[in-house]
Amino acid sequence: MSDVGRWKSDVKIYSLRELLIRNRTSEIRDSFYLYTMAKTKTVFFCQSCGAQSAKWMGRCTSCGEWNTFVEEVVQRDESAAKTTGNFKTTESRPVKLKEIAQGNEQRITTSNGELDRVLGGGLVEGSLILVGGEPGIGKSTLMLQIALNMQGVKILYVSGEESEQQLRMRADRLGYKDPDLYILTETNTQSIFQHVVTVQPGLVIVDSIQTLQTNLIESSAGSISQIRETAAEMQRFAKTTGVPVILIGHITKDGALAGPKILEHMVDAVLQFEGDRNHGYRILRAVKNRFGSASELGIFEMRDTGLREVTNPSEILISQREEPTSGVAIASTIEGMRPMLIEVQALVSSAAYGTPQRSSTGFDSRRLNMLLAVLEKRCGFRLGIKDVFLNIAGGISVDDPAIDMAVVSAILSSNEDIPADQEICFAGEVGLSGEIRPVNRVEQRIAEAEKLGFKQILVSRHNLKGLKTDKWAIKVTGVGKVEEVFGILFG
Repeated sequence: MSDVGRWKSDVKIYSLRELLIRNRTSEIRDSFYLYTMAKTKTVFFCQSCGAQSAKWMGRCTSCGEWNTFVEEVVQRDESAAKTTGNFKTTESRPVKLKEIAQGNEQRITTSNGELDRVLGGGLVEGSLILVGGEPGIGKSTLMLQIALNMQGVKILYVSGEESEQQLRMRADRLGYKDPDLYILTETNTQSIFQHVVTVQPGLVIVDSIQTLQTNLIESSAGSISQIRETAAEMQRFAKTTGVPVILIGHITKDGALAGPKILEHMVDAVLQFEGDRNHGYRILRAVKNRFGSASELGIFEMRDTGLREVTNPSEILISQREEPTSGVAIASTIEGMRPMLIEVQALVSSAAYGTPQRSSTGFDSRRLNMLLAVLEKRCGFRLGIKDVFLNIAGGISVDDPAIDMAVVSAILSSNEDIPADQEICFAGEVGLSGEIRPVNRVEQRIAEAEKLGFKQILVSRHNLKGLKTDKWAIKVTGVGKVEEVFGILFG
């Protein structure tokens, strides 16, 4: 028996130095082959941004986070790549720009006006959409409700978190007539694509992307490598077949979508489902949208029979009071393309302890501190020794600077303990020198205030230039300083 055969039979491991000395090239080749086959290939991934590294690092060089690298098995099984199914695909070829037919992309209505608004008019063929939100916020309920109410579209609902019986119980609670809906409880993507070939759906909903697992990657479901590979398979399927795919995703404790950051770049739209589970209202916000505006939102009300569309959010965001209350002001804001009126509540009281408290809900606390400093420095109101609490009614978060004047009015009303006129609303930004700055799309704000029956709206004096105020029944008043607002409200 040769030395090579004896080495293979005895499975004796020689050192690389000894093999080089003996100049046994065949044994070197065989030893490296056996070594690489026995060793499983692993790579370290950053759980925050998805960066890849060959070794563990304490701090990620991409995002700067500490202790976020985890080791995962990434050895690919190339034989499993052939089991993705032979579904009907479209062949890609280079096309000149002038040869591309003009026209809008084909939209598929979801039979839900709020979701269609956020998507920009409906689902686009071949689009990949990611819906994220906190546990129990209503993501699965919304998607199942969409699947039950869509007409003329065959839908495949893939669930890796709930059983068929659980989905049937939820469907009975939501109510349905006779939807063309197929339920599949599966987590393996290769099996899912085989069922897709059989069903030939017009829409695929996956609940959730963290539960999917592919045979191409030898790691557990929910890992960064699995999420990236399964999302890539879904993207290839959507783009090659023209079938839209909706993915439901989890979020981390910081509110970000779980998984690598590349997941958000791969999809065409990212929808964030927000709201407090203790309140009945939910907000669906577009964080990214390649086929529409990225600043749209839809409002839903959670009920026992599912999510109800809220077509006029101003009515639910404004409290109905029988008597006036101090510390309340109404602001005209715009979210996406939708104008709506919100209620700003403020409470100013003497500081019970040494350090005054500053707290805000639904409003940027740093901007609140800035407005308090403007009132202290420019207007002479002594608020530095008082506690100030601010709340946006309805449990929503607003970052529109046009509500600054309403915030200031609510704070001054609570500080003076004098109720502001509830038939007056505000739309203006407050600058560092106490001036009232103009805001965009003021005509839509005025029209929304008039529709809800307000008698007067205060806007910046600069917004009145070229504005025909006689076409509205509401009185439009221009102001230039915070002192003028105080004089109109409290004389």
